[in-house]
Amino acid sequence: MARKYNKSTAQIILRWDLQNGVVTIPKSTKEHRIVENSMLFDFELTKEDMEQINNLNQNHRVGPDPDNFDF
Repeated sequence: MARKYNKSTAQIILRWDLQNGVVTIPKSTKEHRIVENSMLFDFELTKEDMEQINNLNQNHRVGPDPDNFDF
């Protein structure tokens, strides 16, 4: 998909977040990545591509559950 849009994988993920109304604050210390992360407004994922990414969800948590975390 990144090749299709001529974007990085990170840009595809950030664009998917944006189109889903997810507020995402990417972190980087590398200037070229900070610039790359901001270049999301010159393309839009198609409905089919959005659905393809949506279908990747397997409901697996990779970190602690924030609703059940012992602070």
